[in-house]
Amino acid sequence: MPRCFASLAHLLDHGHDDVIDVRSPAEFALDHIPGAINLPALSDTERAQVGTIYKQVAPFEARKVGAALVARNVARHLETVLRDRGGDWQPLVYCWRGGQRSGSVATILSAVGWRAQTLAGGYQSYRRLVQTALYDVPLAHRLILLDGYTGTAKTDILHRLGDLGLQVLDLEGMAQHRGSILGGREHPQPSQKAFESALACRLARLDPARPVLVEAESSKIGARIIPPMLWDAMKHAPRIEITVPQDARARYLLGEYHDILARREDLAARLNALRPHRDGRMIAHWLDLLAAGDDLALAEALIRDHYDPSYAKSRANHTFAVIALMDAPDLSPASRDALAQRIAARITGAA
Repeated sequence: MPRCFASLAHLLDHGHDDVIDVRSPAEFALDHIPGAINLPALSDTERAQVGTIYKQVAPFEARKVGAALVARNVARHLETVLRDRGGDWQPLVYCWRGGQRSGSVATILSAVGWRAQTLAGGYQSYRRLVQTALYDVPLAHRLILLDGYTGTAKTDILHRLGDLGLQVLDLEGMAQHRGSILGGREHPQPSQKAFESALACRLARLDPARPVLVEAESSKIGARIIPPMLWDAMKHAPRIEITVPQDARARYLLGEYHDILARREDLAARLNALRPHRDGRMIAHWLDLLAAGDDLALAEALIRDHYDPSYAKSRANHTFAVIALMDAPDLSPASRDALAQRIAARITGAA
């Protein structure tokens, strides 16, 4: 009998040995239940082939061709990935809607002797739970934002707070982006759905009775949009503001953005993309510094002429409740440790 789950937390605590996603690789890559293994019943090409037969020939012919393809693919999975599974293995299997693909695979696995179950409603039922958590229901968690000018090591300090046992939500890590026009990473961002999956599942694992530390962000991180319930909670959350001298921030950015600095042509293109927002002579100066290899001067100029004015403008348009100011003379590892310790003491003391 297909399994139903009333909440995302309940689904994440499914109790099965493995979650098997039998959708095609392209469907899986777009989004999937965290931790699921992709064992496609049909490849991307095969899925398109069966769909064409269904529409242009007949549903019966499509099911016949599909059944043969599924049987061959499951046979390959049995001979490879599933070869070492023991007799007491209990998988949870899902496809797009919890229909033919997952049912066919679960039937074969059950015939082997495994206690295979399917997810009622398939991926769509999981997606509804994610959407409910991020789009429909106000967030139950009490957020506290880490705020400060660019280069104040907020992400690093957030990780240190997590290591100290505090609850943290790393938005930039989940979005695979550092949150500014120059903050893109070499690898592409996850899809919006995958980003939301990571957010919803992380929130489902956090205790609403304890505060959650989040880095202050705009409503978009790269191309990924922060969902409305989370964004609304962030807009109204109190903040801890970190202040560090400009020169220390510039030196920190050299290490934090080393991968971008190594791709000089890409960085030049990103700087040129700022022309609608910054004076052309200023951008020409940045490009001259880049061409000369004066990375520290470039970092200082970007902080002074781009990042800090943008931050100040944003702050002028909003009112925030700042519950603590944390300053540091530099951003050495010892100073970052000390900042994290002070913030942790402030949070646990307030709690």
